[in-house]
Amino acid sequence: MSDDQVPQPRGAEQGISPLRPYLLTAGRAQPVDGTLEIEAQVLTSRLGAASNARLTFERREIVSLCRETKSVAEVAAMLGLHIGVARVLVADLAALGYVVLRRPAGAFTQDLGMIERVIRGLEAIR
Repeated sequence: MSDDQVPQPRGAEQGISPLRPYLLTAGRAQPVDGTLEIEAQVLTSRLGAASNARLTFERREIVSLCRETKSVAEVAAMLGLHIGVARVLVADLAALGYVVLRRPAGAFTQDLGMIERVIRGLEAIR
């Protein structure tokens, strides 16, 4: 088998390092809030807006993106992040007060617009 026939890790064809997610999350696979749902709504707080320039690139992108409410799934899809990485980063930002989370109440909400946004976000991840 020649070098050009060797299977490449997913993302290698786009020049994405498989080490990047590990570095973004400091090696963590689980968010500080293990109950963070992918449909949870994320909105930048005043602190986040004021601190945007001091954040690392990916965190700054999330804070900028969430000036308008987005679900965790939408954040992952729009920034090209694995959903697990997005959950870790969003949970970190929430713990520091840079974003506010709106969690689904009990049973899955009947907000069809939100459901459609989550579905579109998940489809974009594929």
